[in-house]
Amino acid sequence: MSGHSHWATIKHKKAAIDAKRGKLWSKLSRAILIAARNGGADLDTNLKLRYAIDKAREVSMPKDNIDRAIKRGTGEAQGEIIEELQYEGFGSGGTAILVDVMTDNRNRTAGEIRKIFERNGGKMGSAGNVSFLFERKGIFNVPVAAIDEDSLMAMVIDAGAEDLKRTGDQYEVSCDPAAFRAVQLALEEKKLPVSSAELMQIPKVPMDVDTETGKKVLRLMEALDDHDDVQHVYSNVNVTDEMMAEA
Repeated sequence: MSGHSHWATIKHKKAAIDAKRGKLWSKLSRAILIAARNGGADLDTNLKLRYAIDKAREVSMPKDNIDRAIKRGTGEAQGEIIEELQYEGFGSGGTAILVDVMTDNRNRTAGEIRKIFERNGGKMGSAGNVSFLFERKGIFNVPVAAIDEDSLMAMVIDAGAEDLKRTGDQYEVSCDPAAFRAVQLALEEKKLPVSSAELMQIPKVPMDVDTETGKKVLRLMEALDDHDDVQHVYSNVNVTDEMMAEA
């Protein structure tokens, strides 16, 4: 399994816990609000909003919560002013870390994120320090048992996907973000099970580190991800099964 898929596995485990205590719904509400504010409420033209709503529905977020977040984003309802920001930094061994946040107080959030880096052996950097090491991609994981590789390859390439590879018991399909919805629809039309569907920052060249360093980076990523304002955390570490053993 590829490194970012390993991290996605950890995220999915955390999502179940976060959903129970309402934290995940709060994060998703902010994502919906920002998407609606930037692109309007029309799901046919605002693919970022469609994606955010799909993620909310996956964790059974109530329709009223979704509608309320959309209305706040479009200005139909009042609420705090939310900003979308990205922080960059370094983990153990000089590894690269990207942190997407949505906050109503950038000074508070910046200070808290900086402390999390420092407490976990990392250091927050400046804009542009590590972002050039990543590229944004749509990533879908489909169980190998669901379809043969050639059939899946033909289907997703026709829909606009860029690549397909097998990682363990999953096929990993990657695409440009602009093709995300088309690939998603192609999979839905064939009623194929999808283990995960994410828009992610993928490292251009994954970095190999020793197991202990990798575990330290994962602990830093989990600590960052646990912050209320953090939406996504990415690293360029090539995560291995050994690093996952204690995750």
